[in-house]
Amino acid sequence: MMGRINRAFAVTKVTRNNGAITRDTRADSVTVEEPLEVRAGGTTLLTTMRTPGNDIELAHGWLYAEGLITSVEDVATARYCAGAVGPDGENTYNLLDIELADSAAPVTPNVIRLNTATSACGVCGTQSISELLHKAHAPISPVALDPDYVLSLPDKLRDGQKQFRKTGGIHAAGAFDLDGNPIVIREDIGRHNAADKVIGYLLMNGLLPADNLVLVMSSRASFELVQKATMAGFPALVAVSAASSLAVELARQAGMALAGFTRADRFNLYAGELA
Repeated sequence: MMGRINRAFAVTKVTRNNGAITRDTRADSVTVEEPLEVRAGGTTLLTTMRTPGNDIELAHGWLYAEGLITSVEDVATARYCAGAVGPDGENTYNLLDIELADSAAPVTPNVIRLNTATSACGVCGTQSISELLHKAHAPISPVALDPDYVLSLPDKLRDGQKQFRKTGGIHAAGAFDLDGNPIVIREDIGRHNAADKVIGYLLMNGLLPADNLVLVMSSRASFELVQKATMAGFPALVAVSAASSLAVELARQAGMALAGFTRADRFNLYAGELA
């Protein structure tokens, strides 16, 4: 699986220096993007484009964020389908079969995504912010953010982005404790998948609700990401880019601190309080 995270292509780099165009062709690493289909009882729950790796965490995190499971025991088994083979006859590892335990929530049409998930897919099945807050596993315990703590997080997240240093084309999500220590960092070409992988890891290691952790994203703060953070119980979300209007509204109603445009020397606080 690790060899499928990035691929090498012959790439021509074009630069201009003092008006002169130069061309240099050499091997360059590109982030792998492949589909992942998650099935339960023969029904496709999710199809998303992701970077291979930590797929079982991704599935657990997505199921938890959707409210289908509340504990790791709600997933009886998770395994790659042996029948999913490519033209070379080898397993593609792009089809994941989940067997939900009887304790899991029933699979209803509003949680089934038959189309490829996109950056906006978090709105699917969520009719309103109030409905989402009612569905959350636990109420958020607000925290006041220390500015120095927030300013330190983007560099700490970047330090854990191994694939970003190779390709420059991959998102990251990380869970940090309130002392700034990384608990888990995951990368994926989709920011929502990276968040699912982090949430899945926390669930599988008995660390949810994440009431003493902060979710840090290398992307903008969309409604979908605040939705996932809310379901996981994060008291704060820190993003390196902008926040959307609906993300701000949800964070404020959920009692979650939300910071955006976070750099080493500045950030915008959209919701929550400073220490």
